[in-house]
Amino acid sequence: MFTPEKIKLIVEEKMPGSRVQVKDLTGTQDHYELTVISKDFQGKGLVERHRMVYGLFGSAVGAEIHALSVKAYTPEEFK
Repeated sequence: MFTPEKIKLIVEEKMPGSRVQVKDLTGTQDHYELTVISKDFQGKGLVERHRMVYGLFGSAVGAEIHALSVKAYTPEEFK
C-alpha cells in the first residue's frame, strides 16, 4: 500500500533536493495529487516532467496507485 508518506519519501530519495506535497484525494490511499518542485525539471517540457515523476513509481501507477495527478515545477516557476 502506498501512503502519502511513502510517496513523499520515494520522490525525495530519487530526486534529492526536491520539495514534495502529497494529497490523498479520496481517503482510500489509491488516488493522489502530487506536487513536486525540483531543479531537475529545468529545461524540460510538461510531458517529460510527468514521465520523470511517473517513472519513479514503476508499475505501481495504475495498480496500487490507481490515479496520480502530477504538478511539476522548477523552483523559479513555483515562486
